[in-house]
Amino acid sequence: MLFAIYLLALVWLILFKLQFSITVMEEGRIINLIPLLGSFDGDGFIRFSEIRANILAFVPLGIYICMLKAPRPFVKKLLTIVGLTLIFEIIQFIFAIGRADITDVFSNTLGGLIGIGIYALLSTVLKGKTNKVLNVLAAVVTALAILFVVLLLVNHRWVRIQ
Repeated sequence: MLFAIYLLALVWLILFKLQFSITVMEEGRIINLIPLLGSFDGDGFIRFSEIRANILAFVPLGIYICMLKAPRPFVKKLLTIVGLTLIFEIIQFIFAIGRADITDVFSNTLGGLIGIGIYALLSTVLKGKTNKVLNVLAAVVTALAILFVVLLLVNHRWVRIQ
């Protein structure tokens, strides 16, 4: 259940850009196959905040994959992360709702790999209690995230009414 909520949140973040409707890009379909090319601001500096956000958004995916498919080999876990990332980028390209960017594929995959590493580290420390501890932690974080979104929506609606 928590994994499904996480996937819905990921879809809302990546495809809907935290909106309630899909906005088609005025520029049309854009694909960038040169790493970091789309990550520069107007002054020629790399916007690490976007890359960092992509990494952080996919850390839970690596953890969830390990929790749900622990006996799977590392390569299959990695391919699942890369596959989901590619699906998101392809959907953005097909429907012109975002830029399909190789930098996103790399940063999302890195986030998933970090999640796999976190799970491996916690498995070493917590032994057989890893999934139980992570489920409790995920439930708390998910509940707080849902509460945060509800508060934002209520606040947004309240501001519009006033």
